[in-house]
Amino acid sequence: MSRTIEHLIGGARVAPEGPRRSPVFNPATGEQTAELGLATRAEVERAIGVAAEAFPAWAATPPAKRGRIMFRFKELLDARADEIARAISAEHGKTHADALGEVARGIEVVEFACGIPQLLKGEYSRNVGPAIDSFDVREPLGVVAGITPFNFPAMVPLWMFPLAIAAGNTFILKPSEKDPSAALLVAEIAHEAGLPAGVLNVVHGDKEAVDVLLTDPRIEAVSFVGSTPIAEYVYATGTAAGKRVQALGGAKNHMVILPDADLDQAVDALMGAGYGSAGERCMAISVAVPVGEETADRLVEKLIPRVEALKVGPATDSAAEMGPLISDIHARKVRGYIDKGVEEGAKLLVDGRNFRLQGYENGYFVGGTLFDRVTTDMTIYREEIFGPVLSVVRSGSYEDAVGMINAHEYGNGTALFTRDGDAARDFVSRVRIGMVGVNVPLPVPVAYHSFGGWKRSLFGAHHIYGPEGVKFYTRLKTVTQRWPTGIRAGAQFNFPTMG
Repeated sequence: MSRTIEHLIGGARVAPEGPRRSPVFNPATGEQTAELGLATRAEVERAIGVAAEAFPAWAATPPAKRGRIMFRFKELLDARADEIARAISAEHGKTHADALGEVARGIEVVEFACGIPQLLKGEYSRNVGPAIDSFDVREPLGVVAGITPFNFPAMVPLWMFPLAIAAGNTFILKPSEKDPSAALLVAEIAHEAGLPAGVLNVVHGDKEAVDVLLTDPRIEAVSFVGSTPIAEYVYATGTAAGKRVQALGGAKNHMVILPDADLDQAVDALMGAGYGSAGERCMAISVAVPVGEETADRLVEKLIPRVEALKVGPATDSAAEMGPLISDIHARKVRGYIDKGVEEGAKLLVDGRNFRLQGYENGYFVGGTLFDRVTTDMTIYREEIFGPVLSVVRSGSYEDAVGMINAHEYGNGTALFTRDGDAARDFVSRVRIGMVGVNVPLPVPVAYHSFGGWKRSLFGAHHIYGPEGVKFYTRLKTVTQRWPTGIRAGAQFNFPTMG
């Protein structure tokens, strides 16, 4: 009998009470490894109540003390990174090296949160008027929630709750039901670091749990990362209930290769950015845009043998470059997109639909796939595939390439490969995308900047983590004060001015 994954409420594991269960699988083998209890409305409301009760004392805790807990949390995460990575690989399927990279990028945000006393400092102005001073402070919101995706089961939770709780909020985390164990482990490590009971809670569930988080009046803000249709729903539902919401959605990221680019460097970049983590990244490069037919021909010639030689395998294979997809349903969906590309006239150069791995025949594997001659009206160009499928869209000019990127409904990330500084400067200025790389294929900002796209890749006013994260999880209070010297002046009936 597989193990049952529990909730974490009030600092302790809590067995699920409701009857509904969801299976958790090892994507490399297709075997069920655990059973997840899906929270009822009552269970989610109980967790919110625990967080609400813990909030006043936690908000009153000095920021320096909260920061010290973050320092200890970071130390423990560093020490247990390998354990967390193995938990990621066991339920997500990504290679161990890739999982370790995920943990490292999450720890960077914890490191940023260690500086919370500095981040919460306001500004002070003396004598804005006669004997009148003004200052502002950032205060926590209250109980906040995070809803995280399957593709980064440890990193995205670490993008959310460390900064939120360091700022003085209490937190409800609802991780993906497909691979919840890594998030649960990270939350337990946070308690080992000294986090008081009730400050961080983990509830597992599906839409029923999500809807409670989006509508319960005790929740002040919700952060979400996932697909665009669900991001739209989360944003609309949460804001209608009066909540602050940041909802990060899908992507279709282009990499433009100019004729002067180092093609070997560009191919290396495309292989890692297109096929790393089996393409299950919102920052994956899924569209290569070589400018000029000669550039395109040379690029494709170099890509074909590299894609064919991709080493696909389970996380236990240290030589594997790419693992399985998250589920059988998702693998079928990706194969369906490849079918659609062929049907609509794209040239299939490398076909990963029939990939099978000896000893892992029941795993959810799709091999690296490469299309050429993709056009902008094709489904595989317009929609996010979220799998190891790279499309080459040939562009006649640099201007056409920029126009193509700007015309797409998604605006998460993009990259330009060139040796021309003037072209790079122009590209950075004109492209309407939230995160831009120049000779960098995955321009994920470091923790002390902020992550987020434009257009239908982000709903809400704030990007995630970094300075934008501090603003999202706090509200600004500005104080204007005067201390009278006495009652000599008497009452004043006109509206006071600063003159």
